Amino acid sequence: QVHLVESGGGLVQPGGSLRLSCPASGFTFRNYIMAWYRQASGKEREGVAVITNTGGTPDCADSVKGRFTISRDNAKNTVCLQMNSVKGEDTAVYYCEAVRVLSEYWGQGTQVTVST
Repeated sequence: QVHLVESGGGLVQPGGSLRLSCPASGFTFRNYIMAWYRQASGKEREGVAVITNTGGTPDCADSVKGRFTISRDNAKNTVCLQMNSVKGEDTAVYYCEAVRVLSEYWGQGTQVTVST
């Protein structure tokens, strides 16, 4: 069975940092592009970051570029999102996704709340 389990969310102050983690199982992790998405209350889900199957060309959306970093460890079947200098607008449920041509898997999400 496929499992992607996000963790690391919680309450953080503006300007602070969080590291989200998403270990995966039940499929050949190294063959999948991995991505992070987020969905704020009342808004559409938006892409945050993406990384190739080998860890090449990590990229982030303009709204988080320079603050967030996506990485993966294929030996541990895990993708991470390092979130620095967080803002209130970063408050959302964060989801990890595994995708290739004919397959797409999603985790359950982890809540990130940026507040004083």
